Amino acid sequence: MALPASTLATYQQIGNREDLSDDIWKISPTDTPFFTAVDKVKASAVKHEWQTVALPAVDTANAVLEGDDATTDAATVTVRLDNICQISDKVARVTGTAQVVDHAGRDDEMAFQEMIMGQALKIDVDTILCGTNQVKDAGDTTSARATASILSWIGTNDSFGAGAGASPTSLDGTAARTDGTQRAFTEAQLKSVFQLIWTQGGKPNMIMAGGFNKQVFSTFTGRATPTEDVKSKKIIAAVDAYESDFGTVKVVPSRNVRSRDVLVLETDKWAVAHLRKMDSIQLAITGDSRRKQLITEYALVARNEKASGGVFDLTTS
Repeated sequence: MALPASTLATYQQIGNREDLSDDIWKISPTDTPFFTAVDKVKASAVKHEWQTVALPAVDTANAVLEGDDATTDAATVTVRLDNICQISDKVARVTGTAQVVDHAGRDDEMAFQEMIMGQALKIDVDTILCGTNQVKDAGDTTSARATASILSWIGTNDSFGAGAGASPTSLDGTAARTDGTQRAFTEAQLKSVFQLIWTQGGKPNMIMAGGFNKQVFSTFTGRATPTEDVKSKKIIAAVDAYESDFGTVKVVPSRNVRSRDVLVLETDKWAVAHLRKMDSIQLAITGDSRRKQLITEYALVARNEKASGGVFDLTTS
């Protein structure tokens, strides 16, 4: 059928108003599982320090004579550790014109950009802490300071691939993990790490894995059993808990860990020390634009890495 002659259609109209929704749909992830799970503490210097201690080894020959004089045992001394506070930031800049024109979906362009930058900065921090193989660096006038990430602390309780695979040579944030030959993730690997942690006295409560190995994990026998909700006709197959021989552990997928790593953590043995919590600073005006800097200064605190572990060098597809 053809359009009747002289009928005005929208194709010829001039002046039709645009139909632009006031909703802005954001697909990018905003999850920060590690940063959210661990404690937040205050730092008061660029170099943040803390102490750890371990009980003396078990003495199976601990028997004394009746009436004998007491013999003094060797004193237990603490271990002093430290990490460096790293500065991370995002800067938003909006022209004077961009700020005053009418906007769809937001009233204030600078406030909108500030919100977006703030979410991005949180993801940066989470990924730096748990998804990089980064050692601490005190920096200088030409290089930025770096905080040692979790991978440069974990080494007592780990499972890694053959070849070059190795734990950090010193578990104090000064040495990086050496990646080895990748292999498929198995429940046997996970169980071996749990036993190592338990032997050291740890009580892990969270497993973090990337998307692929989270799905591999869902096939393990120790996972929560999938159930079927007859009323809603839904099969619930997602696994958010693991019944290990040493307790139930929460399983969390993370986009920010390296996809080749599965971290087994006792979260209260980790913290983030803030020298400066995230802040928004109005920068100097140098022309017809406004700038705001979102900035934070922080260090990872490994209160005792022996309470955690990891399965490393895993295939990712």
